[in-house]
Amino acid sequence: MQGIQLKKLENELWRAADQLRANSKLTASEYSMPVLGLIFLRHAYNRFQKVKIEVEKDLPSHPQRGKRPLTKKDFEEKNSMFLPDYAQFDYLVNLPESEDVGEAIDNAMKLIEEEYDNLKGVLPKNYSIFSKDLLKELLRIFNKEVLQKAEGDLFGKIYEYFLNKFAMTGAQEGGEFFTPMSLVQTIVNIIEPDHGIVFDPACGSAGMFVQTGYFIESEGLRPAEKVTFYGQEKAELNTKLAKMNLAVHGLEGNIQEGNTFYEDRHNLVGECDFVMANPPFNVDGVDKGKDAVKKDRRLLLEGKVNLPKNDNANYLWIQYFYNYLKPTGRAGFVMASSASDAGHSEKDIREKLVTTGAVDVMVAIGNNFFYTRSLPCTLWFFDRAKETNIEQKDKVLMLDARKIYRKVTSKVNDFTPEQLQNIICIVNLYRGNNNKLKETVTGYLETAKQLAQQSGSVIGDLNKLLRNLINTIKSFAHAYLIENKDAQSFLDALAFDEVDTVYKQQGEFIAAETKVTADLEALQHIAHLCKTIRKPQDKLIKDLVEVTNWATKEYQLNKNKDWKSLNLKDQFDQLKYLQIQANGNLNEDEPGLLHETEYFGNKHIGFKAAFLMVDMTMWKVYVKL
Repeated sequence: MQGIQLKKLENELWRAADQLRANSKLTASEYSMPVLGLIFLRHAYNRFQKVKIEVEKDLPSHPQRGKRPLTKKDFEEKNSMFLPDYAQFDYLVNLPESEDVGEAIDNAMKLIEEEYDNLKGVLPKNYSIFSKDLLKELLRIFNKEVLQKAEGDLFGKIYEYFLNKFAMTGAQEGGEFFTPMSLVQTIVNIIEPDHGIVFDPACGSAGMFVQTGYFIESEGLRPAEKVTFYGQEKAELNTKLAKMNLAVHGLEGNIQEGNTFYEDRHNLVGECDFVMANPPFNVDGVDKGKDAVKKDRRLLLEGKVNLPKNDNANYLWIQYFYNYLKPTGRAGFVMASSASDAGHSEKDIREKLVTTGAVDVMVAIGNNFFYTRSLPCTLWFFDRAKETNIEQKDKVLMLDARKIYRKVTSKVNDFTPEQLQNIICIVNLYRGNNNKLKETVTGYLETAKQLAQQSGSVIGDLNKLLRNLINTIKSFAHAYLIENKDAQSFLDALAFDEVDTVYKQQGEFIAAETKVTADLEALQHIAHLCKTIRKPQDKLIKDLVEVTNWATKEYQLNKNKDWKSLNLKDQFDQLKYLQIQANGNLNEDEPGLLHETEYFGNKHIGFKAAFLMVDMTMWKVYVKL
């Protein structure tokens, strides 16, 4: 349920902020940076307050002088930014009416930049374009109680959500600064960047680094102790976004502005443990006559520079990624699908790359994964350690995931967490590691069992409440008919066709839930019941509500003291609540427990069956994603 609550919060914040944008008559690009700046400020203040309490509690106290003042070092030792008094969110929210809010926020950003060199010139300071009322409303929105208590991860996800939404509205250069989460997560989980130098030469808003941070934290480690982030980005605005994104997630990185085709700002050829990127596709117009390109050591294969004759720069990027890697390094990147079978000079370069043995995995991705592009793409993966591995050198795993997706909107697709996990399992099997599959099978089983138990509890409550409501209303209708002979239609309407079927299915579900174990047959039965019970249960509840509303109006039952004494409103409210828990709420895109139980039950069944068939001496395994 935490994910649903986060989604509601994100949607609420976006609706409010976007409404303000509309009322201010600003373009999305004019509005995006100030909004992201306030999210950054809110998050920094939350972290500041939390650390302040922790530090003050542990400060030694002197008999005469009391506790010493807090210092900037105290906060930095706890991975928190130090905020001067006039840069704290509460100060801005509580400004007197006479104060210039825009000037105060600009000043807050300047004060933070004075404290941190890596943020100098990065934070937005154009709040004067907003009216005073608009700014106060923005501050109020980001001062909600739930946000005052929010931890870093929640704010990081909200920040990413706003980046996503701004990308979808075309706020920044057609959305190029934001790589869809599904693709970033796929890349990170396949190359597993958990140590050393991590480089993104087209880093956009630093999404690759953020997901790397999550990946390392999921292993119980601290990113700052394991990796060093380096990024390069052509656009000044995107460079600022990247630095803010790292800061809002509590990460540090060296982000440099520069055109990667002509400038190698970090000079990391042969030095990177991991390279990740979503470079711009099919870029034309790179000046290949420049010495910086003609003599670029990032284009060396078999001892010579390889300049593709095609105008687009796809094979410049592909060679960069290979040459940045050290002999044990891995790379993962997004590439136009057309690059996979391009001809002529590009074909020759591709052949040289394959011959090295470093080409590891290729994943074909379907349409609509990008917010501003509908074309398919391919994920490429290099592993230079394969070059010296006799058993693996001549093997490449090629996955066709074009039909694997979840529809987010009519124009946007992504992977569900389970679809992503399944892809990762296949890659691990290819590499000779079956632990990920074992963990996944066990995880799906545990999730299916937990959801079955929750569903059984809700179905049990629904059964009791439905029986009680129907019996109560029928008893009233029988008594009412004695005095009102024309009320026979009321009693007749309560003879629901599906009532016996629903009661029987509910009883079967409750009984089956108590027997759910690792047994495939029991899970199959539960999954089948989840599918069959939803529609008739929904129909019975809908019919009961409609009949009750009709009878109340037809016979003016609100004037009847016996009817009023039944106090049915609370019971119907509870019925609606249980129905949403069980069957979901389509209006708010909540799937419901029955759908989730069926989904994870089938996932475990499919993977358990596949696992039993796997010959672990081979990497080929066929699993329904």
